[in-house]
Amino acid sequence: MFLGGALGELNVQYLVSITLVSLYVSTAAVLVSTAVSLPAAVAVAFGDFRGKSLLTSLISTGMGFPSVVVGLVVLLALSNSGPLGDFGLLFTPQAMIISQTILATPVVLSVSLSAVEGVSADLRDAAFAAGGTKADVGLAVLSEARYGIVTAVLAGYGRAISEVGSVLIVGGNIVFSDQTSFTRTLTTAITVEARKGNIETGIALGAILLALVLGVNALGARFRDRTSGGAASQGRQSRGPAGSGGGER
Repeated sequence: MFLGGALGELNVQYLVSITLVSLYVSTAAVLVSTAVSLPAAVAVAFGDFRGKSLLTSLISTGMGFPSVVVGLVVLLALSNSGPLGDFGLLFTPQAMIISQTILATPVVLSVSLSAVEGVSADLRDAAFAAGGTKADVGLAVLSEARYGIVTAVLAGYGRAISEVGSVLIVGGNIVFSDQTSFTRTLTTAITVEARKGNIETGIALGAILLALVLGVNALGARFRDRTSGGAASQGRQSRGPAGSGGGER
């Protein structure tokens, strides 16, 4: 009875609008981060330049960069007196996307770089020997490293959607008068509702956030299973029936 009554008192429109804002902001940020990180990972992995080890270390260090510092930097850049103040992006979903992109990029880039560097050099040499361009070789390496790249994207998405500090600073945690969200996300809403003592709403928001994270990871696991299963099937077909390779001398 208590659970049913509590659920009946929840503002469904409020929950849905917050969820949609969170999905929009986090998904857009991870897409931008992935578009930037994958070419950068290939360039760093293939490159042989001075300071490469230092750059790799900086990328790894960025994975733990404080989110509130990122939020403060973006706030200063987008404020009226900042270099990007004329665009009027502060306290909008676009400002939150910028902030989350900055936070997610080191995660996606670092994990993708490890995956790309783990690809055998023989594959690169064979692709170059076959007349492939650098772009062709890069695509071949990314295809071979797809499992690690999926992990990188999932890690970046988890970093983005669970973010509180930076989105609170640059987004303002704004809701309209009809209790629909403009820049309030699941994480910032949980913080607000918990402080107000609205435990039922906070629990509902937490359940939605957990379901989203688990759903994204389940999709990633399914993709990896299907891809690895397809690769194994192709390998068996290329080898043919057991014993057929050694029947003739």
